[in-house]
Amino acid sequence: MKQLTLAAVLALTANAAVAQQDTITLGMVLEPPNLDPTGGAAAAIDEVVYANIFEGLTRFGPDGSVRPALARSWEVSDDGTVYTFHLNEGVTFHDGTTMDAEDVVFSLDRARAEDSTNAQKALFAGIASVEAVDPLTVKVTLAEPNGNFPFNMAWGDAVIVAPESIETDATSPVGTGPFTFVEWVKGDHVTIARNDAYWGDAPALAQATFKFISDPNAAFAAMMAGDVDAFPNFPAPETLSQFEADPRFTVIVGSTEGETILAMNNKQPPLDDIRVREAIAHAINRQEIIDGAMFGFGTPIGTHFAPHNPDYIDLTGLSAYDPDASKALIAEVGGVGPLRLMLPPPTYARRGGEIIAAQLRAVGIETEITNLEWAQWLEQVFKGKDFDLTIVSHTEPADINIYARPDYYFQYDNRYFRMVIDELAVTSDPAARRALNHVAETIIAKDYVNGYLFQLAKTGVANAKIRGLWENAPTQANDLTGVSWAE
Repeated sequence: MKQLTLAAVLALTANAAVAQQDTITLGMVLEPPNLDPTGGAAAAIDEVVYANIFEGLTRFGPDGSVRPALARSWEVSDDGTVYTFHLNEGVTFHDGTTMDAEDVVFSLDRARAEDSTNAQKALFAGIASVEAVDPLTVKVTLAEPNGNFPFNMAWGDAVIVAPESIETDATSPVGTGPFTFVEWVKGDHVTIARNDAYWGDAPALAQATFKFISDPNAAFAAMMAGDVDAFPNFPAPETLSQFEADPRFTVIVGSTEGETILAMNNKQPPLDDIRVREAIAHAINRQEIIDGAMFGFGTPIGTHFAPHNPDYIDLTGLSAYDPDASKALIAEVGGVGPLRLMLPPPTYARRGGEIIAAQLRAVGIETEITNLEWAQWLEQVFKGKDFDLTIVSHTEPADINIYARPDYYFQYDNRYFRMVIDELAVTSDPAARRALNHVAETIIAKDYVNGYLFQLAKTGVANAKIRGLWENAPTQANDLTGVSWAE
């Protein structure tokens, strides 16, 4: 009897140990300002909710491919203007209401409405109408052909929401995904739990907590202490060698869609003068920033395009480090007064900003640095356009089209560029699209719209027993659908 009891105790202990391996705590540098990806621009929103809580008609895979999601399949008309999406059966929102074609109509019409607050409203601009053919079939008619439409629908901004819950999605999100929202403790963490009523394959994890740790030293300490199981975008790259030498951890280095730029307010004097923008561009030593702020992690860029994209062209030579050219241009315009450099919290911005300020000072341009919290940056810089310079990484995929929006925060207005992007939107031939992308990349590089710094590397640290975290970041997400612990 004693042996049986001992065996039972050992079995219970083993089962408990196994049970503990279905939860995970992930570190994040930034806390999202809200949890509704259709109503906010911050990448941190998608880092929590994309593919976990909310789903779209399509989705991005870890390799960047566009895959079926709520739409199991789709077909396009011969003229390329009508997409017919066939929805999966048995899909429900987390509140128990049915997800059907009417919800798709509501979501897309809401995103493209005149009063829409969607940060990527341009994704929906080409939609002429959305029709529920039957509960599981949606017909989307476009004003012009767009071979990229399934790609557009994979963005976090295009997830499907319900009219019954949309008013509270910012604080208590209700989606269709494999995880449900549990709690948001402001300033500390968001917790999600496995959705037992999920329509698709159940995730291995029963619960996940996203813990917000902006300080690099605190992030390092949390990983070392085991308070955090993984930090997919680790803010202290200078410590990665210590993790590499420790068998408890795996260091995951990949690429992102994050074009890191010194953004300039193109309508704000003196930055409305191309000579000033060019002077700033030539004052920047990219490698010094990559080495000093990112400890060598990052790829120099000369335009707003990802180097791993096959359509990328290397235009770094147009804005090569040339302080003498900078000084000559500054003398030509009669000098440049102090510029306001607004820095959001990420380490690439704070550390990079100090380096850039020194580089600009060396050619005669003084800056006044202001460190902003993320909510302040979104309000003052992104929405209010009240800045001269700022540093931010644009992590949305293939987003060069933002330069075709004169009201975007850096306020660039070029009619010819807009014509190129309009042509790109209706072009499906790969060779023709490549040529148009090359033209677009070159225009903004020659206009010195922004200071193009580097492509943000994805430097992550994880417990060595964790499997399934994304190596690369084709979109801004911590997709937990395939994450598990090794037995």
